[in-house]
Amino acid sequence: MLIRVFTRCSALVAKKPMTQTLLKPIPKLSEAPTLTSHWPRLGIRWGILGLLLAAVLAVLLLSLTLGSVKIPLEDILQVLLGGEASRESWGNIILKFRLPKALTAMLAGAGLGISGLLMQTFFRNPLADPYVLGVSAGASLGVALVVLSAGVVGSTLLAGIGLVGDLGITAAAMLGAGTVMTLVLLLARRVHSIMTLLILGLMFGYLTSGLVSLLLYFNLPERIQAFINWTFGSFGGVTWDEMRILAPLVFIGLVLALALSKPLNALLLGEAYARSMGVNVNTARHWIILVTAILAGVITAFCGPIGFIGIAVPHLCRSILGTSDHRVLLPASILMGALVALIAALLAELPGSNLILPLNAITSLMGAPVVIWVIMRRRNLRESFAS
Repeated sequence: MLIRVFTRCSALVAKKPMTQTLLKPIPKLSEAPTLTSHWPRLGIRWGILGLLLAAVLAVLLLSLTLGSVKIPLEDILQVLLGGEASRESWGNIILKFRLPKALTAMLAGAGLGISGLLMQTFFRNPLADPYVLGVSAGASLGVALVVLSAGVVGSTLLAGIGLVGDLGITAAAMLGAGTVMTLVLLLARRVHSIMTLLILGLMFGYLTSGLVSLLLYFNLPERIQAFINWTFGSFGGVTWDEMRILAPLVFIGLVLALALSKPLNALLLGEAYARSMGVNVNTARHWIILVTAILAGVITAFCGPIGFIGIAVPHLCRSILGTSDHRVLLPASILMGALVALIAALLAELPGSNLILPLNAITSLMGAPVVIWVIMRRRNLRESFAS
């Protein structure tokens, strides 16, 4: 009997050694990461960031040059340096229209790109975007209440609270986005499941979308058209006075996002691992939601609901840089978002013509193929997110 047992065990060991069963293969010394192999890779990634910055500046100058009227690059640089253009009308076009539009595109693209990265890491979902918490729907409801109810309640509504024209739409959108953000933050204190919070955000979106649909159904065609025009999205409606509100809020959101690189890296491996690394998960959740809501809310308020930039930009950055380290991905998402938004705004202008295409149509045509390409070159969605 003992001989049979010994023979059986010997056969099993010969078929599959114990070291292969219990231990993972030990890498060779040449395969282990070293300081010398780390620095070249890090240098390449920072070099890519430098190229992205150069591309943003190049497209910025191109967007100032091209349009319904082509302005020479020499005049563009002269105006930017404080001089005067060859023609007075060119200076007005640059300073009053093209420059604020280009800066708005850069701010909006950077904010949407980095908030999309925050949401994809927070929910561990490669298809999450900045509007997944219902912030965009809240902003849309605020705009709908102003634009669509003005004819029902009367013009005294707008006059009484001082909301007039584009400024009124912007204030209403910020109020709606802020309300949804506050509700999500209150629920985040009681809900410990990320998936539950995601479902609640989607339900907020459906609820506000239903209210908007009712307002659209019982309204006049011209007011419905005004609301639909806002949903197309645009970078061209922000004035220098409004830039004083948009730019500081986006800048604050970007700085706060950059400060979250360590918690985001820890959350990539799950909440249990993050806690083991000393990260306060609840505090990190609140900050991520707050930063995303600020960025998505203020951008939606000033530019309308801009789609696909928040989804596509993080995937582009991961594919180009080949890393999931947020210390690199966060600044890359800022630059890539600004670049993509500038290109979309330039394409929507149709340089050489007086036509302007809907911005969301351009971002969808640009973003959807990128997401499809990123997903198809991976075996599954989880792999495309974690690589």
